[in-house]
Amino acid sequence: MEAAVENKTIVNTTRFGQVEIDPDRVVTLVAPLWGFPHATRFFLQKHSNKSPLMWLQSLDDPGLAFVVSPPSVVSQGYKPEVNDGVKSELMIGNDREMDILLILTVPGGRPQDMTANLLAPVVINVKKRLARQVLLDPNRYDPCHPVFERH
Repeated sequence: MEAAVENKTIVNTTRFGQVEIDPDRVVTLVAPLWGFPHATRFFLQKHSNKSPLMWLQSLDDPGLAFVVSPPSVVSQGYKPEVNDGVKSELMIGNDREMDILLILTVPGGRPQDMTANLLAPVVINVKKRLARQVLLDPNRYDPCHPVFERH
């Protein structure tokens, strides 16, 4: 549920309770995330001030939120090619307007086993706040890439 208050939107979420967000923070998906056709509007919420992790919280479903991360946190060499069709769909004029987030999976009680989906990142036009999950080459990218090295 949402309510507008003085150019702010009040959102009720199951994870964060009531959150006040600026409408300029809303990211709209041009196609829903796979498996979640009902949710197309999200906002990013910091996990904490000391963490590089964020939450991609749905405005359409109070219980839907994904842990996300910039690729540099997970893999220094991760630089996927985003095709021109996706850039056009998101109205990305140059790469400075584009950001990429990785969806993380954190097994209950085992954060050390956290994985990142390198196969299907979320590409965002940071200026227009449009986004899309893209599918990359499954021969090159792992959908369950370990975030932490195993010893």
